[in-house]
Amino acid sequence: MAAVLLLVNGRYGYFGDELYFLAAGRHLDWGYADQPPALPLLAHLMDLLAPGSVWALRLPAVLAVVASAVLTALIARELGGGTRAQVLAAGAFAVSMQFLGSGHYLATSTMDPFLWTVVLWLLVRWLRTRSDGLLLWAGVVTGLALNVKFLIPAFWVVALLFAAWLGPRELLTRPKLWLGAGVAVLAAVPTVLWQAANGWPQLEMGEAIGDENPDKVAAALAYPVLALASAGLVVGVVLVLYGLWRLLRTPSLRFLGWTLLALTVLFAVAGGRFYYVAGLFPLCWAVAAVHLEAGRARRWWRWLATWPVYALSAVIAVPLTLPVLPAHVLDANPGLPRPLFTSAERGWPEFADAVAAVHRSLPPEQRARTAIVTQVYWQASALDHYGPERGLPEPYSGNRGYWTLATLPASADTVLYVGADSPVLRAHFARVDQVGVVDTGLPAPMFTQGVPIWLATGPSAPLPQLWPSFRDLRL
Repeated sequence: MAAVLLLVNGRYGYFGDELYFLAAGRHLDWGYADQPPALPLLAHLMDLLAPGSVWALRLPAVLAVVASAVLTALIARELGGGTRAQVLAAGAFAVSMQFLGSGHYLATSTMDPFLWTVVLWLLVRWLRTRSDGLLLWAGVVTGLALNVKFLIPAFWVVALLFAAWLGPRELLTRPKLWLGAGVAVLAAVPTVLWQAANGWPQLEMGEAIGDENPDKVAAALAYPVLALASAGLVVGVVLVLYGLWRLLRTPSLRFLGWTLLALTVLFAVAGGRFYYVAGLFPLCWAVAAVHLEAGRARRWWRWLATWPVYALSAVIAVPLTLPVLPAHVLDANPGLPRPLFTSAERGWPEFADAVAAVHRSLPPEQRARTAIVTQVYWQASALDHYGPERGLPEPYSGNRGYWTLATLPASADTVLYVGADSPVLRAHFARVDQVGVVDTGLPAPMFTQGVPIWLATGPSAPLPQLWPSFRDLRL
């Protein structure tokens, strides 16, 4: 898994969120409108170690998913699995589309499931050994997870409720569990205080993510299907289902099976992302592998524990999730399968070129008073990264977490806006003219091709006063 990821790590360029993490890392804070501080800090540190290297930026993601594969094997061992069970469990992880794909990006969807897997390993090990120090370490890892994403409290609340109902009830009586909870709360205090001081934008972010699906019923019904598909066709999907079935039939683990079901319903109803439950897949794979090794699975399940099935799963997963083929090969052959989300890796330098060309076309005296604003935070992040070498000033965007990174300067009285026709510009500027359109020459990458560029002059108030009207957490 590491070999495949390292071979393709530098292909195509930065993912949109990676550019955002780099931009946020240049404005370090205890929190952001859309997330806690860990990922921007990590991106900033990796960029300091290897400036401008997308390959190096993604090394933590590779390490996280490879470590998670090992942890999946270790969970199988804690459940009584031998070498074969451990290999089957780790192999299911390695051919998962969700984790192969997330290993290619530095993202919260990579680091958060890794930390969930660590917590699961500690919890399963506690179930076997009853060594309470493991619960304290689980609290430490939970504190780290809270600085990556605010999801893991949902796991603990649901899991402990089911433990109180189904057992093991003694888990709730262990002092070190609650000491660990205290450690986790202390670790989250700075970012929670930042959220409180900034009006709890994370709550608005949750609503904005939910609103991205106008048909909420259809989105909720599709949620488990998408989550299962992300586990990986053939091996991943079937072993998640079989592992969940075995969890529900194993008294000591039943509370974790019900936790997975309940969280799936909770996130589906709340309009969450399908990968929010991915951190529980390793437990399912481990349980399934142990039963396959022991021969306790029925004969029609056992066909999964063979190398041809794993090889088939890899053949399906790798080209659908990783850029194994060069971009020019895909462009020349539209019928070839295209890796998911790689459209958000391509075209960012060309996008910056197009914006820079329009910016240079302005008269020098007007250019000095012009602020560049983008509709989408990825666009501003790309200009922040690629713009300085093209002579562009600092970009701004009211979208998502970028809104808190910088405020429009009082020295500007003109806005060069990149995005769709904006009602904010129409409402607050005397004149709004389209002065260009982004043409990268590439096959319509996401948010980088065919985007209009507008020039807005005659603001109704100083730009810092107008800045709050640009705020928009929707994508």
